Amino acid sequence: MGNLLKVLTREIENYPHFFLDFENAQPTEGEREIWNQISAVLQDSESILADLQAYKGAGPEIRDAIQNPNDIQLQEKAWNAVCPLVVRLKRFYEFSIRLEKALQSLLESLTCPPYTPTQHLEREQALAKEFAEILHFTLRFDELKMRNPAIQNDFSYYRRTISRNRINNMHLDIENEVNNEMANRMSLFYAEATPMLKTLSNATMHFVSENKTLPIENTTDCLSTMTSVCKVMLETPEYRSRFTSEETLMFCMRVMVGVIILYDHVHPVGAFCKTSKIDVSTLGKRAVPSPFSDGWVPLRHSSDVTAHLLCPVWIRALLRL
Repeated sequence: MGNLLKVLTREIENYPHFFLDFENAQPTEGEREIWNQISAVLQDSESILADLQAYKGAGPEIRDAIQNPNDIQLQEKAWNAVCPLVVRLKRFYEFSIRLEKALQSLLESLTCPPYTPTQHLEREQALAKEFAEILHFTLRFDELKMRNPAIQNDFSYYRRTISRNRINNMHLDIENEVNNEMANRMSLFYAEATPMLKTLSNATMHFVSENKTLPIENTTDCLSTMTSVCKVMLETPEYRSRFTSEETLMFCMRVMVGVIILYDHVHPVGAFCKTSKIDVSTLGKRAVPSPFSDGWVPLRHSSDVTAHLLCPVWIRALLRL
C-alpha cells in the first residue's frame, strides 16, 4: 500500500479513489530518471514565483515618457527601466517551455502501457506528486500574473519602442537578447489571461494528438483519477489530518482546479457534462474559499467546453458564462 492508500467511501463510484501523500512521496528506482529530469525544472519554480511577485513594473517612467515625448532624458529613463523587466519576462516565458516539456514527459510515464493510469498513480507516487507540483506552480503563477497589469503595459511599451526604432533603422542592444521572433512569442504568451495554464492545456492536447496509438482514455482517466485523489483528501477528515500543513490543503485545491482544466481541454465533451468522470458538484465549495480572489477565475479563463450544450446550467451561472 505504501503512502498511496485505497480509500473506502460510503458512496459507490465508477472510478477509484486514492490517498496520495503529497508531502512525503519519494521516487523508486524505476521513477528516478524521469523524476530527476522534472525535479531539475521544478527547482527553479520558487525563484520564478518570487521574481514575479516582486515585479513592480515601470509604470511611472513609462507614463512620464509618454506625456513628454520630446524629453530625451525621460525617454531614456523609461527605456532603461523597461529593458531589464523584459529580460525577466523572457525568463518566465522560457520557463513555460521547460514546464511544457516536463508535463509531456510525465504524461508519457503516467499513461503508457501495460499499466492503467490508476496503476501508474499507485506505483509511481513521486511522479504523480511532481505532476501535482507543476499544476500548483501554474495556478500560482497565473494568479500573480492576472493581478499585475504592469506586465502587459511594460511589454507593450517595449514593442512600440522597438517598432519605432526599426522604422528609424536603429538597432538596440536588447534585440540581441530578445529578438523579434522571441518578442512575438512572448507577446502571444502574455496576451493570455492565464498563460501558464494555456501552455499546459496546449501541451496536454499536443500529447494526445501526437500519441495516436495511445487511447485518449489513458490520459483522461489519469486526470480524472487525480481529481478524485484531491477531492477525497479534501473531504475526508481522517485524510486531511495526515497532512502537517494547511498549505498542503491549498495545494490540493489548486491541483484539483488545474487537473479539471486539462481534462476539460482533452476530453471530447469536457469536464462539466453530466457524463463526465469528474465530480464537480463539490468543487464550488472548495475552490471559492481559497487564496484566489475567486477560485473559479482559472476555470473561467481556461475552459473551452463550458459553453457546450451538455454543460449544466448551474455551472454556467457559477462561471458567469
